Amino acid sequence: EGGGARQPAAPAAAEAAANYDAERIIPFLEAGGDTVLDRDIVNSNRSVGAALSGFLAAGRLAAGGGAAGGRTVTVRFSGVAGQSFGAFLASGVTFTLAGEANDYVGKSLSGGTIAIRPPAGMQGKPENNVIAGNVVAYGATSGSIFLNGQAGERFGVRNSGATLVVEGIGDHGCEYMTGGTVAVLGKVGVNFAAGMTGGTAYAYDETGDLDLNCNLDSVDLFPVEEGSDDEAALTALLREHVERTGSPLAARMLADWRSERPRFAAVKPRR
Repeated sequence: EGGGARQPAAPAAAEAAANYDAERIIPFLEAGGDTVLDRDIVNSNRSVGAALSGFLAAGRLAAGGGAAGGRTVTVRFSGVAGQSFGAFLASGVTFTLAGEANDYVGKSLSGGTIAIRPPAGMQGKPENNVIAGNVVAYGATSGSIFLNGQAGERFGVRNSGATLVVEGIGDHGCEYMTGGTVAVLGKVGVNFAAGMTGGTAYAYDETGDLDLNCNLDSVDLFPVEEGSDDEAALTALLREHVERTGSPLAARMLADWRSERPRFAAVKPRR
């Protein structure tokens, strides 16, 4: 992996939990170069990434670009993540997860990247299954999250600068959103964009009734026009979603973009 340091996957849950300690990862960063680690995870492992991000934000590493001092750390997890997976995740840190996660994925995301996809051998279509719980990216300020599947309620609440891609969500998505970009490639639930005052959300409106699920007190719906900045931004997100998660849904949309583009709406706050 580009000469990065590597560690074998932990053989047991107890050892895996111990390996999340920031003190176990920081020496790799201090040694120079990029770091790639493999870890198992279970749902009793909570707030994974918060301690590491705290060390980075506090300047434990020498300055040099980004919270990780110009270096990067990628942790590739397998299993079921507990609450607050990737909370406060800092710039320079990427978490990938083959499995699923509980509530509060990417809470207060602070520049890091999270990508979650189903485990190998999953039966059925990922977009028909829930892969993350409620309140994903609550209070996120920067960074990105890519979910190859659906998430629960209150997705992207109080997002102020992060980029989020998901394949369907529950009720109250993008509530009080003040910045950032969100792409929902499936259903959005009711009360979408309530109190939204900034940023842009792209929502898939296959049945033409998105307006019934949006809270239109502060937002308007616009078509994604051919050749527009909205089209360029949305297709770029779809391509990155495929790259990071292997999403079959996003790949199909791109392959039939002429038909799929008119089914998206840009949700934007009134100026």
